[in-house]
Amino acid sequence: MGSRQSTSLFNLGYVVMTVGAAALEVDFIPYLIRHAAGDWGELDDFDKQQNDLAVKQGLRILSAYDTDEGVRIWIITESDRSATTVLLPDEY
Repeated sequence: MGSRQSTSLFNLGYVVMTVGAAALEVDFIPYLIRHAAGDWGELDDFDKQQNDLAVKQGLRILSAYDTDEGVRIWIITESDRSATTVLLPDEY
């Protein structure tokens, strides 16, 4: 049985969500996988470049995704990689 290689660029740490995100009842795992792999979602080119630098320099990383339900979520990984939070933009 072969081992599955991770495509993660960084550690997510503890993964938590806000009350608003939890109320969506969405499976966030596909979005977390994209975030950890460097697919920053619905960000402009400047913010994507900032995230690329943040991965290398150990800074905070933010991704934005539009769910199938038409709601935008943010995923933020802290600079020390201790935690990643799924939240709604208005909860920031």
